[in-house]
This record gives sequence, C-alpha cells and structure tokens, in this order.
Amino acid sequence: MKSIFFRKWKARYLLMVVLIPFMLAINGCGRDFNVDLSNESVESSDIRDESLIVVGVSQLGSESVWRTANTASLQRAFSKENGYFMIFDNARQKQENQMKAIRSFISQNVDYIVFSPIMEEGWDSVLQEAKDAGIPVILMDRKVKVSDTSLYTAWVGSDFKEEGVKAGKWLEKFLESKGRLEDEVRIVVLQGTEGASSVLGRTEGFNEILRKHENWKVLECVNAEYTTAKAMEEMKRMLKKHERIDVVVSQNDDMTFGAVDAIRQEGLTPGIDGDIVLISFDAVKAALQMVQDGVIGVDVECNPDLGGYVQAIIEAIENGEPYEKHTYVEERSFTKEMVGQYIEDRIY
Repeated sequence: MKSIFFRKWKARYLLMVVLIPFMLAINGCGRDFNVDLSNESVESSDIRDESLIVVGVSQLGSESVWRTANTASLQRAFSKENGYFMIFDNARQKQENQMKAIRSFISQNVDYIVFSPIMEEGWDSVLQEAKDAGIPVILMDRKVKVSDTSLYTAWVGSDFKEEGVKAGKWLEKFLESKGRLEDEVRIVVLQGTEGASSVLGRTEGFNEILRKHENWKVLECVNAEYTTAKAMEEMKRMLKKHERIDVVVSQNDDMTFGAVDAIRQEGLTPGIDGDIVLISFDAVKAALQMVQDGVIGVDVECNPDLGGYVQAIIEAIENGEPYEKHTYVEERSFTKEMVGQYIEDRIY
C-alpha cells in the first residue's frame, strides 16, 4: 500500500498523462476520435483526489455481449464513489496492444494493474517489469502460463475445463434420453481466440467426455474468433462441406447466434427437437431465451461479473488482509427445464 504523499504526487502526474493526449485528440480535426468517457474519466478533481486508488485496466476487446458485461462490472467496481480512478484500455484482440497498455500503466505508476490476457503465453517479460515496479497485477477471466507464478498477484475467473466437462456430460444425458447414446454423433466445434485459456480449458474439458465415446466424431474445430459474423461464415461453410452435422459445440453465445442464423439459412432447424443440437457457453440473456425456446440445448454459464471480486482482492491488499491466489466464481448450466426463473433478472 502506497503512501498518501505518493498518491498526491502521482495524481498530478496522471492528470498530465491523461489530459494531454485527450486534448490532442480533440484538436486533431479529421481524425477518428473514439473516447468512451464512461470508461475513462478526465475530470481533474477525480485525478487530483489523493485518496483514490488508481487502477489500470487492460481489457482484451469488446468482441461479445459477455465482454461488454465484464467491462461494465469493472466500471461499477472501480468508480469514484468506491474510492477508485480507473484508467481503461481496449486492446482490440491484439496481445501487443495489451503489453503496450500494461507498460503504460507501469510508467504512470498506477497502484494496481488488472487485465484479461488475450492468450496464455508470452507475458513473462512485461509481468516481470510490473513486479520490479512494485505494482500488484490481478488477472481476471483468462489465465497466463508463466515460469514464475509470483509474477502475478491473484487471478479471478471461471473454471473453463469444468465448463467443458459440464457441456460433455449434458450431451451424454441428452443423447441417452433420445435413445441415441450408441449412435454415431457428428460434431463440429466453433472455438474462440487461438491460445486463449477459455478455448484451451473448454476444449480440454469437453474432450475428456468425448474420449469416452468412440461414436462421437468431431468433424472440424474452427476458430470463429468469438464473433457472430465469423461463426456464421464458418457454419455456412461446414454445412455445405459435411453431409450431416448433429451437434454444434459453440464456445460462446455470440458464435452461437451466428451458427443459428447459418443453420436456418440452409433450411435446417436448430434445437433439441430439430436437425442440429447446439451447446453454448456464457449464458447471456438473449441466449437464455433461446434455451427456453429449445433452440439451444444447454448454455454453460461463464460469469462476467468479476469487478467486485477483483475489488475485494485490492481491498484485502490495502488492508493487509489475506486473500486467495486463485478464485473461481460461482456458475451453473441452464436447460429448458429450469431456465425460465433466471431470464427476467439477467442484466446482460
């Protein structure tokens, strides 16, 4: 925990760092100006307040409804009312942008760095720089693979492997209920960003169940980039290539939306009573409605509301209290039989 004197000096420094590029952007006529003031406040009264804890947040992108909800949870947690000033950066799905942002946070002497890593590997050097600067780093959502786990302070997120296992076990029970457990089942998988821990974990977990069933045939695993447009494109291609597809495992809801549109455009019916069964992940509100309608068979929740968990870790550090190195958030799987009671209260 840094001293009040240090925070006062740093607040004045941050005022210059944040306001100068902000003013240059405004004066740059004819240039793209894409500043979200809900993400990054430039009020001098906020930055000068030496009591505020400064948190640099590098979000990996804005590729999905889930990611937008995740960012919103950080905004709620790191508000002025809660005693924070948040400097926010959108890496736009590029690891080099994320590293640049983290190094910028280090140069600005923020109190904490929070980020969701785009992929698992390649972080040792920049995390060592943060450690050398004495800045705690808290990972959220996705994980990193580093030679020394002391390079980061804590991690908060989902058990991605367990999510994949849940999806596989649901498919077992579903096929059994239809009397198809021993039939050949032809599966395609829509994956997200290559190398992301969410992709690796969900794939590993589902494959753990897959290996128990020799009759489950994975026709293709494709990178659909966690986006609706790419998933629609890939799904259309696979429907034309393969004579029959029984199951689509889509590793997030946005890709599922694209897959559903592609299936319908080919004159087929998606759903538990249709031509192609869909398994999805994230459990955003629009997808839960599709579960209730029988379009999605199961949606395995990935909780985006991580801001409060990260805030609790920071407050524990500030108060010299113990905290967990790894924190898994509570999640469930949604099926048609029980999803109705959760849809109305879903905020994302």
